[in-house]
Amino acid sequence: MSEPVKASEHSTPEGVSEETIEGVGKLSEAFEYIERAKGHLYSFHQLMGRADFLVGDAAEILRKAGHEEFAERLEQELKGRNVLDGRWTFQIVEEFDDTYYEFFRGIERESRELTGGVRHLYEARMKEQRRSKGHPEHTQDPQGSQE
Repeated sequence: MSEPVKASEHSTPEGVSEETIEGVGKLSEAFEYIERAKGHLYSFHQLMGRADFLVGDAAEILRKAGHEEFAERLEQELKGRNVLDGRWTFQIVEEFDDTYYEFFRGIERESRELTGGVRHLYEARMKEQRRSKGHPEHTQDPQGSQE
């Protein structure tokens, strides 16, 4: 098990400006939105895949019910259809990962060099500003750190 992350270890390195902290914080927030978007993209991928299998099930049931022509149309024209030009959703996910996500992830990590390698410096400063010092539920660090 890893050690708890301590806010007290997120102090501002000497020479790092407020604007730098804010800018890196905004970039980090943007990447958090990209992470969420990626999750939605994977949801889209899974939902489309499930829908495609349900189309196949529907075709089979409709064929048994005597609707051979309609079932054949579902199987030939809808089941397995590209969702975008020449692409199934796995291709969209992979293209997103390779052309956008990985670059963004790398540049976000690189931006931490501007704050001395300290992650979430903006949020750590916000925690320090917003917490009530001395309150038992507002400690700086886990496990009742001394203030």
